[in-house]
Amino acid sequence: MKPRKSLKKREQRTESRPAHISMIIYAVAVIFFILVAAYFIFPSNSDIWNVSSDGILSYPENRGKVDVALLKTESGSKYTLETISFPSKDYIVEGLFRIPSSEKKVPAVVILPGATVSKEGTQTLAEILSGMGYASLGLEQRNQGGVDMDYDLKLFSKGREPIEHMMVFDALRAVDVLRQDPRIDAKKIAVIGESNGGRFAILAAALDRDIRGVIGISTSGYDIESQSVNIRNETILRFYRSIDPDTYLKSIPPRRFVMIHSVNDSIIPIDLAENTFRKAKEPKKFYNVTTGTHGFSGGMKEPLEIEMRLMFQ
Repeated sequence: MKPRKSLKKREQRTESRPAHISMIIYAVAVIFFILVAAYFIFPSNSDIWNVSSDGILSYPENRGKVDVALLKTESGSKYTLETISFPSKDYIVEGLFRIPSSEKKVPAVVILPGATVSKEGTQTLAEILSGMGYASLGLEQRNQGGVDMDYDLKLFSKGREPIEHMMVFDALRAVDVLRQDPRIDAKKIAVIGESNGGRFAILAAALDRDIRGVIGISTSGYDIESQSVNIRNETILRFYRSIDPDTYLKSIPPRRFVMIHSVNDSIIPIDLAENTFRKAKEPKKFYNVTTGTHGFSGGMKEPLEIEMRLMFQ
């Protein structure tokens, strides 16, 4: 009889296994469903950076929603000016968001100022754009647009993300801010940059194919390729290519590439700008003006109006 009792116990244990296994399978299935749903609903690694062997910087196309904080609002008769902030990697970007009064959605521009220029310094240009019917988001850039190539090269050599790359990502997040705002026509967004800001603007436009075009004011590339024969270290060469606007010019078409430069510019001489422009592909346009020196000046207003209209037509 004892053997029968032992057999009965074994049968009971055997009968309990299917229920236990079913619970495990059910739990695994639920977890799998959650992970799959999360993958499609929430962007994964939306700020991961990469630099190809050719020195091309990239970020994910789906960067997700931006959490925007409204810090201050000013209202004029023809516009609203909002001071906003939003997170971008390890930095909180502040910006001045100027929206012209309109009953319908309006095109918009991200404005990236030159080195040492604050977000307030973007408002002369922003006011002109507003008068043309365009919204703008002028940024307070990291380090106020200044760069330290030696420091960034050290970061890159250690596999860490350079600050200059992060500044490009900041510009892309600013584009995301505009796209998600219900007052903005998400399909009509461009980027304008002055001086160093123009360099970041070119990179941002190359990385985000939905940006309608880019206007570089008083800016140029670094012409790294002409110096590449003297750079034997591949890591160093990849880094310098990754921050050089000239590297990305082939990625701009069929969007418009525009440069506006003063013949009197002594900080970035006009011949450097013309050298970058020669490397660019159509559609492109170069305007040289006789007003001002470095940065936006009165003689640039008419070309700006022409090009904005062409970008958003």
